[in-house]
Amino acid sequence: MATEIKFGTDGFRGIIADDFTYENVQKITIAISEYIKKNALGKTVLVGYDPRFCADKFAEFSSCILENSGFKVLLSSRVVPTPVIAYAATVEADCAGAIMFTASHNPKEYLGIKFIPSYGGPATKEMTDVIVSLIDNPSKEPDFGQKGEVILKDFSEEYYAQIEKLIDFSLIKKAAPKFIYDGLYSASVGYFDTLLKRNNIEFESFNLCHDPNFGGGLPEPKAKFMKHIKPGFLTLANDGDADRYGVIDEDGEYVSPNVVMAILLRYLHSKGRKGKMIKTVGVSEIVDITAQKLGVETITTPVGFKWLSEKMRENDTILAGEDSGGLSVGGHIPEKDGIFANLLILEAVCAMGKPLNTLKKEAVEFAGQEFFQDRVDVKLKLDEEKKILTEKFALMSDIAGFNVKGTLKIDGVKFFLADFSDDKECKNVGWILIRESGTEPLLRFYIETSNKENMELIKSFIAKNV
Repeated sequence: MATEIKFGTDGFRGIIADDFTYENVQKITIAISEYIKKNALGKTVLVGYDPRFCADKFAEFSSCILENSGFKVLLSSRVVPTPVIAYAATVEADCAGAIMFTASHNPKEYLGIKFIPSYGGPATKEMTDVIVSLIDNPSKEPDFGQKGEVILKDFSEEYYAQIEKLIDFSLIKKAAPKFIYDGLYSASVGYFDTLLKRNNIEFESFNLCHDPNFGGGLPEPKAKFMKHIKPGFLTLANDGDADRYGVIDEDGEYVSPNVVMAILLRYLHSKGRKGKMIKTVGVSEIVDITAQKLGVETITTPVGFKWLSEKMRENDTILAGEDSGGLSVGGHIPEKDGIFANLLILEAVCAMGKPLNTLKKEAVEFAGQEFFQDRVDVKLKLDEEKKILTEKFALMSDIAGFNVKGTLKIDGVKFFLADFSDDKECKNVGWILIRESGTEPLLRFYIETSNKENMELIKSFIAKNV
């Protein structure tokens, strides 16, 4: 039985040799090539791949298909991070875009494929809808009339030049804190460390090699997998394709991307950077409050960087980010870049002359309160079950004893909770966001509260009602 090919928040992903097969890669590649020709986007296509099992083989296979369709194909000569090939798509002559083979932070058995247009960000939903329609109903568009070619290329130098324009490496060299770079066997290995070395910045490192098994863990830059920490040291890491970042502070505590965004927003604003704060619907209130106090307008989008990318291309942007660790700024690619994000964190620490744990405390103080986040994932086999469960919660007037004072339906359903027990004052308790995962068969419950006790009450309520 043929696999139904769907594009989620960031392309198509599947289990290697199960639904991620040469047959499906061929279908997707042909559909992308037809989409490019139909829209006269260009005659050059870039192809890249992360360190996953057979990712390089699938990339070579896809390149041959594009070559036979008449394209000039620039195939990465080595493992390449998503942000590196995304930037290359913006500067390569006559470029229609890039095809990237990656499954980001998913488990080792997964692989994925996504199309990055020449603006250097995720394809829009309108684009992927057309591409998916061409998979099962290919058109009879003529090719370019001749065979193309495949050329191996290292895309690093153009990217390094871009990052060295955006990041003050001289400042980092002068005032660098003690820090560890945990490669996590990801695509950032050979790129992030190279940028540091070529700018003479000292650091300690671990896991600086590519391993399709990711050392037996997940290529996800979170505390559970970032095990190489030292008192007084920062630890920085990226996910499998280096488009997400993760940081552990000098106290050995993981710093939430929400707090990182609040810190970087204040830092960029202090430098005179202008523009809007663009964020996904799951981002913490600490970012909204920080932006409001700084006089920065915010734009809220559905989950997925493709939505942030679209707004970045439409607006001057001071910072764009999501709570899962994707981040970029105006003047850079409209794509999440974990390598750039980690370097910007280092720059902020150096420029502000304070350790990250202090900046974290100051961000909370500036917002006026601390926020706690957690997530509950519920595995449901049928789409009908997801809809039934979402509708069940949508009918509730109170959750865990708290009143639902409002909802937001940008992506899934977000419930704003309040405590009306005190007649004199309505106290905001937090929120719950219920949405389907775009990459896994899950219904996700994102939770934010003003204290840990309320978090446990809400999690217990969810557990009893799913």
